[in-house]
Amino acid sequence: MDLGFTGRRVLVVGASAGIGFATAELLAREGASLLIASRDPAGIAAAAERIAASTGLRPAHIAADVTQPGAAEALAAEAASRWGALDAVVDCVGGSIRSGFEALSDADWMANYTFNVLSAVRVVRAALPLLRQGLAPSIVLLGAAASRMPYPNQIVSNVHKAGLLGLTKTLAGEYAAEGIRVNCVAPGRTLTRLWTDRAAKMAAERNVSAEDVIAEFAHEIPLGRFGTPEEVAAMVLWLSSPRAGYVTGQTVNVDGGIARGLL
Repeated sequence: MDLGFTGRRVLVVGASAGIGFATAELLAREGASLLIASRDPAGIAAAAERIAASTGLRPAHIAADVTQPGAAEALAAEAASRWGALDAVVDCVGGSIRSGFEALSDADWMANYTFNVLSAVRVVRAALPLLRQGLAPSIVLLGAAASRMPYPNQIVSNVHKAGLLGLTKTLAGEYAAEGIRVNCVAPGRTLTRLWTDRAAKMAAERNVSAEDVIAEFAHEIPLGRFGTPEEVAAMVLWLSSPRAGYVTGQTVNVDGGIARGLL
């Protein structure tokens, strides 16, 4: 299926690794014109090189930490100078702190709120003028299955990822009349560096292998395994594409069935 990305101008934030990188690489394969960003200058430059090597299309790249004021505006300015408009924005910034409630300080809560929610707010706000100039414009935010089925010892991300659901639904209603669609993809347990690092740490604490830890957590997933970044990226691409032109305000889980609620 042709998703209609040829010539579409797309900004991917958080694209140096994991789901963000997989999304950018798939977009390049589909013919999109890309601007990719992350807070790691060396990492985003390396990601651009890898995408160019694997797809033949070299994305523009910029280092920007959208947890900091002004960074999202710098991204928008770069996109404006290149294209004058954006057709899609994908925001893949976020993460969690594995901790019980009482061990968390105010600073922990605020830092994770900035990481998971305020960064997305900043990206959307900065990109809106360019999306208004785009063709069939779309925004996709990256949430988490934990927003619908809270995980133990991840209370800050459970709360803040649930906030992204509210942000998605509200933005979709507010900007529907302008033709801007807003959706969210909520991954479950996915084999990214966040999970491999976490598994390695837990393995050292328990004196077992990282593979044993991954297998333990996979046991709770109906499909019996972790997802891959590419499997999540495939849903991001579809929701970003003109093919999903009648879909807005939705949060779609890509989680192997781990979130068992009806909503």
